[in-house]
Amino acid sequence: MSRIRVYIPKDAAALSVGADAVAAAIKNEAQKRAIPVEIIRTGSRGMLWLEPLVEVATARGRIAYGPITPDDVHSLFDADFLHGGAHERTHGHVEEMDWMKRQARVTFARVGVIAPTSLDDYRQHGGLKGLERAIARDGAAIVEDVRKSGLRGRGGAGFPVGIKWKTVLDAQADQKYIVCNADEGDSGTFADRMLMEGDPFLLIEGMIIAGLAVGATKGFIYIRSEYPHAFRTMCEAIAQAEISGVLGRSVLGDARGFALEARLGAGAYICGEETSLLESLEGKRGIVRAKPPLPALHGLFGKPTIVNNVLSFAAVPSIMADGPQAYADYGVDRSRGTLPFQIAGNIARGGLVELPFGATLRTLIEKFGAGTRSGRPIRAVQVGGPLGAYIPESQLDTPLDYEAFAAIGAMLGHGGVVVFDETVDMAKQARFAFDFCAKESCGKCTPCRIGAVRGVETIDRIVAGIDRDKNFVVLDDLNKLMLDASLCAMGGLTPMPVMSALRHFREDFNRAPQAQAAE
Repeated sequence: MSRIRVYIPKDAAALSVGADAVAAAIKNEAQKRAIPVEIIRTGSRGMLWLEPLVEVATARGRIAYGPITPDDVHSLFDADFLHGGAHERTHGHVEEMDWMKRQARVTFARVGVIAPTSLDDYRQHGGLKGLERAIARDGAAIVEDVRKSGLRGRGGAGFPVGIKWKTVLDAQADQKYIVCNADEGDSGTFADRMLMEGDPFLLIEGMIIAGLAVGATKGFIYIRSEYPHAFRTMCEAIAQAEISGVLGRSVLGDARGFALEARLGAGAYICGEETSLLESLEGKRGIVRAKPPLPALHGLFGKPTIVNNVLSFAAVPSIMADGPQAYADYGVDRSRGTLPFQIAGNIARGGLVELPFGATLRTLIEKFGAGTRSGRPIRAVQVGGPLGAYIPESQLDTPLDYEAFAAIGAMLGHGGVVVFDETVDMAKQARFAFDFCAKESCGKCTPCRIGAVRGVETIDRIVAGIDRDKNFVVLDDLNKLMLDASLCAMGGLTPMPVMSALRHFREDFNRAPQAQAAE
């Protein structure tokens, strides 16, 4: 009798709600009933409100059940779930679920589908096709394909990837490097972690292609220190790739080689800034470098270096496999391709949704997120991490693209979306931005190091009702100073959430002090 395949995530989010216990319970129950079962641990599909999610391979495709607890396992077997039997927690064929059908899964096509560290599984689901095609081309042709695709950096700035790669390609040096920024520290973001835990070979493939494109032979993945599962998965995948000849002195038999290492981060938010990350990789304190020179010309150990984030590299294999136009056909205007949006905060159905640019924020929150978890009306949405703007309900129909968000004084950033209902105090949220910056600043430049502290003090005086008009003037001046004079985006973006809170929710700053205290 052939074994029935049961898929259970080992993604950190699934583990946090008992996925290991569910896997053990299914294995034990199958043994009691003498039913041959093969349990395959995968990444998460992104439906975090259904975790732990259990899928079973049937003649009709993979059938999903969730959320499952160990106490549900006995009834699952009684319902013949191994053959797709009906159960109160049945969701039917995974690919037919409305939540999945409405997406455009390009980067996350395999996450939740394959065994993450099985290179055979990766190949069987289309992996390495992009690398095979890249090997047959020269560096300039690879860079041109990336440029034509319209891919922009998914780490926050949205800088065209092809232009950055062209700069490194044209640079003359005896050594070049590829560095992946996987120091995912923004609140409400988890796409990098999910991809590294669910499809690590995709990131490896993208980085190798980058190396072939610009003539780099060495790469590093700088992984957030709070991501131990992702770090272990990437290390195991790198080892498998080396054994299989995907990494090493030869890439799939080609004369060119590429070596790759995973490094654990230093635990500081500022190390997500590319030059601070490079300092940390070199064994130094994570402090921002002045630019110029740009890392593309003078990066890691003083050599030309590509620094992109996980999602940027992960988009490259499909561009090479299917052609740049297939990728560019997604999206709108100058925002091409797809972006994995992460929905968090006060939301009924949190998770990861991959959509082409151009969908609206309202669609993301209401159609996928199903509104607030509290059931109260939405008051504000922060997009782009702790330094992103607060967007009021009246602007939820803004298209999700770089230029549309810039037009309303916001940014897409890494695609993190945090939802707040009507109970939120936006003066406190603005204060949090300054307080966060004060704690996480590297301290190198005065506007960031001192400005954030003065920002906290100024908001405290405003909220306390002390010389409000004068302190509003001080606050506006402080925001302009940090915006214009900070050395990097840490201080430069801190005013964004503050200014948006002042612009859209000024009444929260003007409430009577006793009303503030009562809350």
